[in-house]
Parts: sequence; C-alpha cells; structure tokens
Amino acid sequence: MMKQLHVEPGSDDAGAFQGLMDLAVAVGKPKAVYAVSFVDGRNGDTVEIDGIPFTSRMLSRNLASSERVFPLIATCGREMDEAFPAKGDMLKEFWWDLIKNDLLGAAKRHLADELHRKFRLGKTATMRPGSGDASVWPIEQQKELFALLGDVEQAIGVRLTDSFLMVPNKTTSGILFPTEVDFRSCEVCHRKNCPSRHAPFNKQLWEEIQHD
Repeated sequence: MMKQLHVEPGSDDAGAFQGLMDLAVAVGKPKAVYAVSFVDGRNGDTVEIDGIPFTSRMLSRNLASSERVFPLIATCGREMDEAFPAKGDMLKEFWWDLIKNDLLGAAKRHLADELHRKFRLGKTATMRPGSGDASVWPIEQQKELFALLGDVEQAIGVRLTDSFLMVPNKTTSGILFPTEVDFRSCEVCHRKNCPSRHAPFNKQLWEEIQHD
C-alpha cells in the first residue's frame, strides 16, 4: 500500500502510515452477513424474494431463471471508525479510508469463498442497490434488502441512514445469484472516470433493458 501511495520508505510519512497499519491490524474486524433466500414471485419488473418485492428491470431480468439467491452485506467493521485517532488530518483520513477499503475487500473475498464452498456454486454475479445508473436498481431498495437480513446492526454493526447510505462508509450490499452470463453493474452505469469501475459501459445491454 505504501508503494501504491508513493510513500517513501524511511520517511516521516512512512512512519505515520506504518502506525496506522499497526492500529488497523490490532482493531480491524471486517465482517459479513448473508441469507439464503428464494424467489417466490415475478410480475414484470418486480421480483419477490422471501415475500419482499423488489422493482428493477435489470434485477428481474438477471433473476429470470434463479430460484435461490443470496442477499449479503460486507463491511470493514465499525471498529475502524471508533479507533481512528487523527480526525481532522486530511492525509491520515485519506490513508485510513484506503485501509478500510482493503479490509472491506478482505470481507468480500472471504464471503464469496464461503458461499461458493458451502453451496457449491458455479458462476455467479452480484447486483447492488444504487450501483449503476439510478434507474437500474434504486438505492432506496436498500431498506428491503436489509429486511431480508434481519437486524444487520446487531449482527455486524452496519447501520442504514435515512438517505439509504450505509455506516461504516466502507460497506457493500447486494444480492448474489447464479448465472451463466457475465454481469457487472458497471455495464449499465454512465458515470465516466469512476475509480471503482470494473467493466466498460455496455451500450447494447443498456438499450436492451430500456426496451424489454
């Protein structure tokens, strides 16, 4: 990470960054929660999962042949926010945010490995509320997704705000599902120069979901 951030070994910055890394190793507890859920109804752009309706043309299309799906949330852990000692120091806040993101990545990888091992899954994809253009799967449906998972704050310390953002900020949510076709939400997102982009915009797919 120091190399990625161009922190010079042996410098004062290197010492400060190493101090943050040591703290993260001591307090960091990345976590994840998931459920095994079932599609029990479909009606146009609406798909019902465990009795809870979700309205998204792209989600409905992706789950057209799925019966069992896996709602999930992964997080860097609220311990990272509670332990951060340098509030107001913009450089250290930037570093800490990147370390939190690394812990989130660890939680996501562990969860994916666990699901694939336990349920013998083949190829899968994940859709996330609010990822991609706003119309693809509205972020407001975070509320329904959280409902599928019960008391998420009690389980892993993640809280949903009134504006449907998650706290801690390095937290991700979604529904993982078996698929034979590669899909990433980035394919239906027009946002340019996104640092989190994992796939190019797919104009053909975008036009297909507009006219299904």
